[in-house]
Amino acid sequence: MAYVMIVDDDEDFALAVATVLREAGHEVRLELDTSSAVQSMELRQPELAILDVMFPDNSSAGFELARTMRLHNERLRGIPILFLTAVNQRFPLGFSARDVDDTWLPADDFLEKPVSLELLRTRVEALLRNKASASKEPRS
Repeated sequence: MAYVMIVDDDEDFALAVATVLREAGHEVRLELDTSSAVQSMELRQPELAILDVMFPDNSSAGFELARTMRLHNERLRGIPILFLTAVNQRFPLGFSARDVDDTWLPADDFLEKPVSLELLRTRVEALLRNKASASKEPRS
């Protein structure tokens, strides 16, 4: 089906997500830090990136990765991004899908941990369908 990259420092959680996505027929790559994720994406672009926000060395590394992908890297710009994070548990700022913004929070969707794996699978499928539909639209 699709090639999906998960970027999350919580390896156990990421492996659980990867298992669910593999059972749905997707090929999944797991990266545990944002710098290796960029290198991997340069080698092979995923059809979807699932990003955590907080990493041990930088509590907003996922936000920064999304900005790099959308604003500073032409090759990675079109990859749909799903934030899957517990940022609101650590910093009760109330981030949600309503905060998605082209420059500040450039993502296509936002889910909070813990998450229902069925909901995650549904959102992943929707993002992949939207990407497929967008790529079939005629360019003006």
